Amino acid sequence: MLSSGIQESGARNEMIPEMDGTRSMEGKICLITGASSGIGKASAEQLASMGASVIMVCRNRERGERAIADVQTKSGSRSVELILADLASLGSVRACAQEYQETHESLHLLLNNAGLVRLRRSLTADGFETTFQVNYLSPFLLTNLLLPLLKRSAPSRIVNVSSVAHYGGRLDFGDLQLERGYGVMRAYSQSKLALVLLTHELARRLEGTGVTANCLHPGGVATKIWGSPLGPASFLGRVTRLFMMSPDEGAKTQVYLASSPEVNGVSGEYFEKKGRKKSSAESYDRIMAERLWDASAAMVGLS
Repeated sequence: MLSSGIQESGARNEMIPEMDGTRSMEGKICLITGASSGIGKASAEQLASMGASVIMVCRNRERGERAIADVQTKSGSRSVELILADLASLGSVRACAQEYQETHESLHLLLNNAGLVRLRRSLTADGFETTFQVNYLSPFLLTNLLLPLLKRSAPSRIVNVSSVAHYGGRLDFGDLQLERGYGVMRAYSQSKLALVLLTHELARRLEGTGVTANCLHPGGVATKIWGSPLGPASFLGRVTRLFMMSPDEGAKTQVYLASSPEVNGVSGEYFEKKGRKKSSAESYDRIMAERLWDASAAMVGLS
């Protein structure tokens, strides 16, 4: 259920005290997408350090194995595993969910962290615009496939990494694939607005199940997402990254939502710097959220 008392956009964030239990995630199992680098990897390190068993979903085996070795070394935990999945492939997402369910009996946290930026429009093998599929459609599918397990494992949490860019996002249901006038920020903002809408809709649908869903803006983080994928703009990306926070700092809000007892039972909220903040006006449009859910289910082949 959407919580009440959310601050108006632009107001100072409602700060919530940090947790102090260093082993507070003992016995919890966490699945993190986009975990080979950046805030995904940093989140894996922090949650593993808190005692969680962490499954890192990575696209490339070599990079994933290196990331796991780093996480194990820095966290001191051996309970770190790898599942390979490419979010540009719905088949790969289904295989990821199946592999997880075949090898694990519970799931306490699904952290939909993976994301990308594309300077030019491209299509996945499934025929969808790449940014929309990787940043939104695949998380939608993965979440739905794992919902039965999340419910059986309750209390459990879904955390979606959105962005402040969602404030500029618009959904045109006649052109979700951006065939008419693609723009890098148009595509990115649309995908992040879709994630916030998904979060609000999940909160409504999961009310009373013990599963919560929240989303966040991690802040301006120096990760590869704003580097080489931008091609000619990569120099600008590198300069901009000089003024951004580190992945360890950027992971704090999502780790907070994943682990803190202060957000037990909180669902359907948008966070920034560990504080609740009002998301865009469009993100609270229930009719739009339901329409997006139905369109997404049709696109990924869910009944």
